[in-house]
Amino acid sequence: MFGIIIGAHGSLAEELRKSCEMICGTQKNMSSVSFQMWETPELVRQRYAEAIEELDCDDGVLFLCDLFGGTPFNEASRLVATDETYGIVTGLNLPLLIDILTSRRKLNGSMAMCDLLAEVKRLAHEGIAS
Repeated sequence: MFGIIIGAHGSLAEELRKSCEMICGTQKNMSSVSFQMWETPELVRQRYAEAIEELDCDDGVLFLCDLFGGTPFNEASRLVATDETYGIVTGLNLPLLIDILTSRRKLNGSMAMCDLLAEVKRLAHEGIAS
């Protein structure tokens, strides 16, 4: 199973997780890591490492971050660079998180991380509407 870690500025990561669970029910194997303006990047990296230890990550870790180039993304990128079973997606929003979680059963263990990232990108594209 792949673990999901939401990384975002302020309280966004935790609030996205809570909002998603309000809609989809309690989710297993998902964690949220917040970054406050007074914290250091090293603290975010430490929280990611702790989350990885707590989750079932046999098939890898999918980092879902709010902003490309922000500290949560940058620190997740450092981890992704060390393990080919880790992947990262930025631009996270609630519809995408819900889509990923509702699709997770069919995605778990059935594809390499590069294919999983392509599927998440497809879900993100389809989730944008006007």
